[in-house]
Amino acid sequence: MDIACIPLTGQVPTDHLLNKVADRLADDGCRLVGALRVPAADTEMGHCDNTLRLLPDGMSIRISQDLGAGSSACRLDAGALAEAAGIAETRLTEQGADLVMLNKFGLSEAEGRGFRALIAKAIESGVPVLIGLSDTHRAAFEDFTGAPANLLPADQEQVLSWCRDVAGAGHR
Repeated sequence: MDIACIPLTGQVPTDHLLNKVADRLADDGCRLVGALRVPAADTEMGHCDNTLRLLPDGMSIRISQDLGAGSSACRLDAGALAEAAGIAETRLTEQGADLVMLNKFGLSEAEGRGFRALIAKAIESGVPVLIGLSDTHRAAFEDFTGAPANLLPADQEQVLSWCRDVAGAGHR
């Protein structure tokens, strides 16, 4: 089982790192499936609004609800998240992939929703997974995978090296 995690510490711009890695792998011909968060600086939305970039084509789905100017908290749009996860899982099933990339294993995944089915399908199909992981959800992730998290340093070249190694024969 090839799964690696990038620690989400708040100190490293993980969204930018994962998007740059995905772009470089795509340029190399690696078949990617998954969803990455559009970095906040690349959007015109507020600090807690989330838009996912679906791989491989870059289709965007906003997964947070607009609760109005007076709201101080962001709210996950569970339907939009389910839609994004369903599209990604269908792509893996129908098109295959050399690598699945996801911005994070979050609360939805810890509770059995979100991209959890995609991760399970990738594991079952032998497709490597690269995912962001916070300490908050690490125990749930390890319970789900049945193994300790394989943490990679948040370094673009080291992450690329891991991705290229595990993408193997499918990576062109």
